[in-house]
Amino acid sequence: MQPDDAKSPVVVREPYASKGASTVLRGGRSREASPLPSSSLWHARLVGAGVLPLRWIAGWGRLLFTVASLLVLALSPSSYGRECRTVLLRHLVADTAPILAGFTALCALLTLVITRIVIVTALSYGLTRYALEMVIRVLVLELIPLTAALFVALRCTIPNGAALATLRLQGRFREWQARGLDPLAAQVMPRAVAGVYATLTLAALSCVVALVIAYFAVYGASTAGLAAYTRVFGRVFNPSVSLIFVLKTLFFSVAVSFIPMASALADAQPGHSREGAALQALVRMFAVLLLLEAASLAGNYY
Repeated sequence: MQPDDAKSPVVVREPYASKGASTVLRGGRSREASPLPSSSLWHARLVGAGVLPLRWIAGWGRLLFTVASLLVLALSPSSYGRECRTVLLRHLVADTAPILAGFTALCALLTLVITRIVIVTALSYGLTRYALEMVIRVLVLELIPLTAALFVALRCTIPNGAALATLRLQGRFREWQARGLDPLAAQVMPRAVAGVYATLTLAALSCVVALVIAYFAVYGASTAGLAAYTRVFGRVFNPSVSLIFVLKTLFFSVAVSFIPMASALADAQPGHSREGAALQALVRMFAVLLLLEAASLAGNYY
């Protein structure tokens, strides 16, 4: 007995079915065929993979160009007009004053804890003469400048950059230009300069506080160890190390202040969220800070 064609449909496939083709059933019904990879699909994937490095290079190129433009404006005295000075003074206070006391207290507590741990460990191994030098190198040379830069970035410059990206997408930059104001000189550059000032202020004050607390943690409330302490400090901060320390702190402050602003201007696209702009600025800033820290370590210890 022959099977019924209506009950047992025979599938007829096209020999070279591509995406979007249908499978015909002899019973009059049809269904979508499973897509097969084609040469055009692989070509599109290869082209997309080749474009990604070019987009990455173009993104960094736009970022570096914007940073250079902001640096030129910051170093030009003619950029500091009345509108710029008003915004600059407002952000100098708003970006530094609220975080100064909290960050200084945090550094003081961190210095006290690390100094105590290092001193106790050095006593147990008989290495007390190296303990104070290790505290100064670890805290003042390495931890405090990097911590101050990251603190300012997370609290001030990255939110300011994301806010600038939002203002640009809302058309506020065009309004400022219509009023005869340059948005870079009047709004963007003052925020970046305020970030540099906040980073340098936090780093300088915290280093002084850390040195004072380290002295009292080791020698107590006595001036007997002042001569030995100054000798250790002078041995650590020789001319080359002092120069590298100053340059590293300055470059850290420039990186955490100018990169978020430049990233907000270079990457502000319609449809991009404020959180996405902040995350992209954070990733780029971390990459630059890592390179600067590696260069400073190589200069100090090699």
